[in-house]
Amino acid sequence: MNLRFYNTINRKKEDFHSIDKGKVRMYTCGPTVYDFAHIGNYRTFMFEDLLRRYLEFRGYDVTQAMNLTDVDDNTIRRSRERGISLTELTDEFKAAFHADLKTLNIQPAHQYPEATRYIAEMIEMVQNLEDQGYAYKTEDGSIYFNIAKYDNYGKLAHLNPEEMLSGERVTDDSYEKEGARDFALWKGYKAEDGDVHWESPWGKGRPGWHIECSVMSTELLGEHFDIHCGGVDNIFPHHENEIAQSVCATGKEFVNYWLHSEYLLVDNKKMSKSLNNFYTLRDLLDQGHAADAIRWMLITTHYRQKLNFSVNRLGEAARAVARLKMFHERLENYKVDGPESVDNLVADTHIRFQNAMDNDLNISGGLSAVFDLLHKGHRLMDRDLLSQSGAAKVHQLLKTIDHVLGVLEMDSGSDPTVDEVFIESKIEERNTARANKDFAASDAIRDELADLGIELIDTSDGTKWKLK
Repeated sequence: MNLRFYNTINRKKEDFHSIDKGKVRMYTCGPTVYDFAHIGNYRTFMFEDLLRRYLEFRGYDVTQAMNLTDVDDNTIRRSRERGISLTELTDEFKAAFHADLKTLNIQPAHQYPEATRYIAEMIEMVQNLEDQGYAYKTEDGSIYFNIAKYDNYGKLAHLNPEEMLSGERVTDDSYEKEGARDFALWKGYKAEDGDVHWESPWGKGRPGWHIECSVMSTELLGEHFDIHCGGVDNIFPHHENEIAQSVCATGKEFVNYWLHSEYLLVDNKKMSKSLNNFYTLRDLLDQGHAADAIRWMLITTHYRQKLNFSVNRLGEAARAVARLKMFHERLENYKVDGPESVDNLVADTHIRFQNAMDNDLNISGGLSAVFDLLHKGHRLMDRDLLSQSGAAKVHQLLKTIDHVLGVLEMDSGSDPTVDEVFIESKIEERNTARANKDFAASDAIRDELADLGIELIDTSDGTKWKLK
């Protein structure tokens, strides 16, 4: 199967072909650094990490740039509310963001461009757009992009051209599709900006949010690159405006593949502080949840499906990670030299995992292959049928796949593998199944616990358990 991604701009899955053979240049939207990133943000960052890791699994040399928005409406407003400089505010949350990435084992990008370091280049692009007639100046010293001048405006978000309000202007960085209108490239100075301003040909002011990413991406990755990512909330207006600016400024295509992750819900509701279901990564860690379980929950729902996050389900995620870690450890320590060859099993698992992930990162299909391997591997080791060389081959495949999953080497904090309440509840379920002569269900529970490295022993005093 060819590697395929769902390209938002064309609304279909397409075979992936990089511009330069064997190399991928990708730009991923990072945080606006005025607060701690929340788990909805990390759903997107985790998807971008999964994408990069899988491209590397497939042999691509990936160059990733992730922006840090350190000047926009939000950062200025928050710094003034706290009575500190813009730099003090953004430095605090840049450091927090990098610490969170490390906690979640998200691979660091090769470049983290900061908007305030590219002001001169932004002014140059705005001047270019004005000189070509794509932008105009207003009385307050702002420069606006004229959406009527770009024929393909609205293609990414599928806007109706008849509903666009060309000639009317919007000053806010974020707005809805219904407000599609000329947007600010450069914002003339206002008193509420305080000391945040730069000199420009139009007087002092600051860049609009959208021009920042157009400049930073093209400066670092070239005027035409492979992949641009973000959440679905970035499609409009941010990415739509990026396309318009960049294509008009350079005369080139800009980006070949646009990939977007869906929203995160919490217990089937939109995450909101007013609903008391708003979580940062630090909130979850402070509650005692392990980072590897959080990572697992964030990556194991397909990126184009809404993720229904639930704190109550983090225990399930921890157990899934524990199953992989115990299998990994058992393979490392396996000493029996049994007769069975696993060459076909290893090859089949690799093919199944790759075929699933090649289909627009079908993570559920990929994990199905992994857990089938785990189940069959445990059965072989239980019967002393696996050879040491076979165990080494399975172990190597598991590590190779974990380059994509990124959980085996993470710290689980407290040991999630020995959850006595969970084990006893499963034994009770099994007892009920046996009493009802539902032996298929009974065997399935025994197998589930065996895959966690737990052996059940039926005695005259009831069912006991021990770690293998």
